[in-house]
Amino acid sequence: MKIQIHTYLYDMELDEARRKFIESWGKLGSEWGINRTMAQVHALLLISPDPLTTEEIMESLSISRGNANMTLRDLIGWGLIEKQHKPGERKEYFFADKDVWNIAKQVAKERRKRELEPVIKILDELSKVTGDASDPEFATFNKSVTDINKLAKNVDKTLETMLGAEESWFWGGIFKLFK
Repeated sequence: MKIQIHTYLYDMELDEARRKFIESWGKLGSEWGINRTMAQVHALLLISPDPLTTEEIMESLSISRGNANMTLRDLIGWGLIEKQHKPGERKEYFFADKDVWNIAKQVAKERRKRELEPVIKILDELSKVTGDASDPEFATFNKSVTDINKLAKNVDKTLETMLGAEESWFWGGIFKLFK
């Protein structure tokens, strides 16, 4: 009897922990510029030992079929999840890579493509604007655009290094900076 009670309490603790993780990942995702539901579905798939169907995801998170389908498509588009078919079944199953380094690299890659690259393109265009260097308005504009462009390109180079690096090498390099 004690074992059953202990197991029941453990299951309740695990269920609560799973719920908190999914909520927290959703909040973190929205701070990273990812839709909250998208992050919650990703979290559910991260902590699920087996691939899940759309119906299981809908039921677990209390979301509509349309929201689930759109979110799953987006996660596949971001390269964060994959779908598979099981022999003899028509249902699609979804799973997430559990390697956090791969996840971090994929999120960085997508954010770079969606956010940083367009900004750099605009800043490159704005850097070509000509004017009178003695005009304070032009000089201020030119310096600001040039400085932001230089920063954006340095961030881009850092991301490029991260995307091509192995986890141990990257973090080893980062930690050396802080010693």
